[in-house]
Amino acid sequence: MNLTANWSYPTAIRFGDGRIAEIGEACAQAAIKKPLLVTDRGLRDLPITTRTLDLMDAAGLGRAIFADVDPNPNEVNLEAGIKVFRDGGHDGVIAFGGGSGLDLGKMVAFMAGQTRPVWDFEDVGDWWTRADADAIAPIIAVPTTAGTGSEVGRASVITNSETHVKKIIFHPKVLPAVVICDPELTVGMPPAITAGTGMDAFAHCLEAYSSPHFHPMSQGMALEGMRLVKEYLPRAFADGTDMEARAQMMAAACMGATAFQKGLGAVHALSHPIGAVYNTHHGTTNAVCIPAVLLFNRPEIEDRIEAAAAYMGIKGGFDGFLAFVKNLNAELGIPGRLGDMGVGTDRIDELTAMALEDPSVGGNPVKMTVENTKALFVECI
Repeated sequence: MNLTANWSYPTAIRFGDGRIAEIGEACAQAAIKKPLLVTDRGLRDLPITTRTLDLMDAAGLGRAIFADVDPNPNEVNLEAGIKVFRDGGHDGVIAFGGGSGLDLGKMVAFMAGQTRPVWDFEDVGDWWTRADADAIAPIIAVPTTAGTGSEVGRASVITNSETHVKKIIFHPKVLPAVVICDPELTVGMPPAITAGTGMDAFAHCLEAYSSPHFHPMSQGMALEGMRLVKEYLPRAFADGTDMEARAQMMAAACMGATAFQKGLGAVHALSHPIGAVYNTHHGTTNAVCIPAVLLFNRPEIEDRIEAAAAYMGIKGGFDGFLAFVKNLNAELGIPGRLGDMGVGTDRIDELTAMALEDPSVGGNPVKMTVENTKALFVECI
């Protein structure tokens, strides 16, 4: 199978092995002449980053880079990135990396021309209309993991460093103009990161599929995304050089992030505050929470999960699907409980309050309350 294609849903996507070589063409397509590559500290000196900078340089785009990005990026990282962008006279951003690099890169492009603080653009009602849309710089997104799907998203998650609360910042023009999905860039991912990011993609698909909101296109994409994770994540985890598996997981990541236009739910409502308070890996945290959330939502989603199980070739209906998730987590070395990741019960009340304020709450099939959310945290921990 030739896993190379050009897609335009939800934006222009150049998908296939080796397509990072087209970074110059992608910048020209987005009318970027002097880009700033934004990534995280871990990627700064890796060969995939150096090669991308070389390609930028060869295309006459320079080799400017900003990499002071934390695993859970915050407004301090954002302010530093904006300063580098403005001081360098840049006219666009290449957001490069996993969720942290992609999210912060998108926000640098978004905020560099704004005069209001970033928190004024939280994904609440029509707050996005407060932004000066004409001042948003164009964005090229280059994912180096297969999970977050931020490359096809209209928002970023930024942690408030003072309150430790994760905020979703949204604007339609935060959607990258061009995405380069090159599976070769993911080959060097350690198995644990392959597992965590892959389960992030699965969580996006599962929560979108389970959401009670009406969005048939997202529903179908979420269902096929789960099937791809089932088939290809174990292969990518077992052999990081399996290019078919790497490519299919990159596709699943894009699908999950596109699908969750339909909504997210309790998995993300729990994992966002946990990640903000304990600095845990987002995808791995999601994976740990999925089994408990499936049982929590069972009264409202059992029929739907049975249909998904049948489509994915899983026997046993809802119980079979639940067993599949638990077995997949075990196969991938995902911890059994959040307590194994250093999460304690001493801040349950704080976590519960934060979860109930998270935008993901509205997409959960079962209404979340103080009582049942607290009990769900206890079960996960």
